[in-house]
Formats: sequence, C-alpha cells, structure tokens
Amino acid sequence: MKEEFLHFIWMYELFNKNDLHAKSGEKIEIMYPGQHNSDAGPDFINAKVKIDGTLWVGNVEIHILSSDWQKHGHNNDKAYDNVILHVVFKDDRIVTRSNGDPIPAMELTFRDKLYENYETLLLSRQWIPCNDHIFRVDPFFIKQWLFKLSVERIESKTSDIQQMLLQNKQSWEESFYQALAGSFGFKKNSEPFRFLARSLPLKYLGKHKDNLLQIEAMLFGQAGFLQTAFPVDEYQSKLKKEYEFLQKKFSLKPLGEHLWKFMRLRPSNFPTIRIAQFSMLIHHSSFLFSKIIQTKDPGIIKDFFRITASEYWDVHYRFGKKSTKRVKKIGETGINNILINTAAPFIFLYGKSKGITALSEQAIDILESLPPEDNSIIIKWRKLGIKAENASDSQALLQLKNVYCNQKKCLNCQIGNQLILQNSNEE
Repeated sequence: MKEEFLHFIWMYELFNKNDLHAKSGEKIEIMYPGQHNSDAGPDFINAKVKIDGTLWVGNVEIHILSSDWQKHGHNNDKAYDNVILHVVFKDDRIVTRSNGDPIPAMELTFRDKLYENYETLLLSRQWIPCNDHIFRVDPFFIKQWLFKLSVERIESKTSDIQQMLLQNKQSWEESFYQALAGSFGFKKNSEPFRFLARSLPLKYLGKHKDNLLQIEAMLFGQAGFLQTAFPVDEYQSKLKKEYEFLQKKFSLKPLGEHLWKFMRLRPSNFPTIRIAQFSMLIHHSSFLFSKIIQTKDPGIIKDFFRITASEYWDVHYRFGKKSTKRVKKIGETGINNILINTAAPFIFLYGKSKGITALSEQAIDILESLPPEDNSIIIKWRKLGIKAENASDSQALLQLKNVYCNQKKCLNCQIGNQLILQNSNEE
C-alpha cells in the first residue's frame, strides 16, 4: 500500500462513506475532506468532519499505519495539534496530540479494484505506465488535460525568468536579452551564450545599435574570438580594432574562446554563426521585449527573428575559413524554438505579474499558432495515438512524459485517474 494512494482515495472520497466509525466507536460523517496540502504540516487542511454529531473544522493526517504518527514525530509536534481525524489503512495504535489528548482514527475501506488498477500502472515497465491502456481514455478528455499541462509547462519555465529578473533588478529587457542569448546557443552552447550576455550589458550594445560592425565587435570580442595577436583576415582585423576601443570604453573582460563547442554540431549551428545572427538581431531591435509585448500577431513576432548574419558569413562558418556561399538565416525551426522556450514564457509571466490576462493568454495563443515540435518523445506519443496538433500540445506532452509518466505520478495525472477509476465498481 502507498500513502499517496490513500491521499487519492480520501481527496476524491472514493471510500465507503456509509456508517463510518472511528476505531474508538465515535460515529464519523465526512462533510468536506479538506484541501490537499503540498507544504509542511498535515496532509489535508480545513476539513469538516462530524464526530458523534459535533462538527469539527481542522486538519486531517493520513498514514498507512496509525503507528506511523509516532514514527514521524507528530505526537511531539504542535503543528499537528489541530488534526481532528487520523485517517489510516490499518489502525494499530492509539495516537495523541502533544498534550496527550487522543485523536480519533478511522480506517479507510475501498474497493479492491481501485488499488489493482493503480498497481497495474505502478508496476508497468513500458514507455509510459499506461502504455497498454491509454487507448481506453476518451480523446476529448485527453485534449482537455493537455491544455492544462501546456499552461503548467509554461508556468514551470517562469521560475528561471523570475531568478533572472531578481539578478537584473527587475529589468525585463535585460533578462529577455540574456534568455534570448541562451536560446541562440541551443543545447550545446546555451551556457556560454548566457555568460556572454551577462558579461556584456544590453545598454552597452544599445548605445551602438546603429553600427553593426561595433555590435559584432563587442559580441565576438566578449566571446573570446578576437584574442588572437594575428587576425586571419581583414574582417577579423576590423572587429579586433573596434573591440579594443570598446573594451577600454566599457571596461570589458572577455570570456575564453575555449568555452565554445563546435564538435558534433552542424556548421550552421556553429557558435560563430549564432553570434553573427544574434548581432544582427540586436542591430535591428536592441530593446526587443518592448516590441514583442506590444505586438498581438504571432506572425509579426516571428518576423522579428527572421534575420540573417552579415555578408562575411555567407562564405564562412569560422574566421578565415572560406566555404561554399550560403546565406546564414535563422530557420523556421530555430525561430519556433525561440518563441516556444523564450518569448512565450516571458510574455506569459509579464502578463501574470502585471495583471494583464490578455498577455498571458497571448502566450498560449503563440504556442497554438506554431507547429508541434518533432522529437523522439512526440513521435512515440503519436505511435500511441496521441497526436500533437500544435506547439501547445507538444509542450504538454513533454510535460506529461517528463513530470508525470517518468515519475509514475499516475495519481496526479488525469489520464491515470481515469484508468484507476475504470471498472472499479466490479466486485
């Protein structure tokens, strides 16, 4: 038996409520099971329970064995003195509050089929616990759950943003600039890109936004790509000269070139190309977040990121190494990733923090306007008959797999709940 399963039974009142009695004989009537408490303290708070006809309002604690009360030290913890009912699977010991007063204990009884269904999911070794059963859940119900998961997913991303805001004295522009830099690095170079943005405040770039060469000089210089004593060509030489002037002007300390990863990357994803593209983005819009929150059309927001690296990079992937001519623009997938992982969470949090519901809703609208991500997790969901229609769905399915399925949190999953309840009336 799992204690979290007893929480599930209690929360949804799936126990036999007829003729309930405490082990000590008192008649029990459950008026309201209480609010599930995920913080420290009793498991359910503000419950309403009639004991021998007297209404009590207080907290409920749940254990597998009533003797767990002592094991957990609740008998000496005043935070548990307002527990009005001890709900257990098996009552094997009388328990007391810190002042010695006994607490009524009630054993939960429920249909065996409920736990059998839960155990089937718990013991599954499939890709997801309900791998062989999810087809039995109504697709409309799954769609509703995915919408909630999409919101949960975007909310989960806001904690990092809040931390950035704290570090940047609540500057939304500076924080967005740093997060955006991280998204340009994708997985391999996300961290050095963030280091780069933190080493070069946006206000310095803003002062030179009209001069692309100087923007490039500051970013490539701070990234450590201009530390060579002998530039390989005229372009790098110009950047180096500009950077040396700007470095003194702003007292800049460059990162080490060794931080950047090139191995196992497509040339179009080389950090040199991404820095060149990021430079062009800053050149076009140094204070981009203000523009984004004033733009309602997701298509126009996408257009902000339709930029190409400067002409030098048409025939280069690295300094001094010529290549076949190819314009280095940010692809549709790259733009979509930026909107999904950076722009939408920022818009969502900004709307929430400023009390502008329309902006938070716009963040979800952006996700719904984008095509679904196409990765191994989304492909496997598709094989199970769960197809992502847009990026909101694919984000929801990532949340479902990573937070619920991988952790076997079927009791917290609405799909899991449905499967546990199915056929539970069978004897």
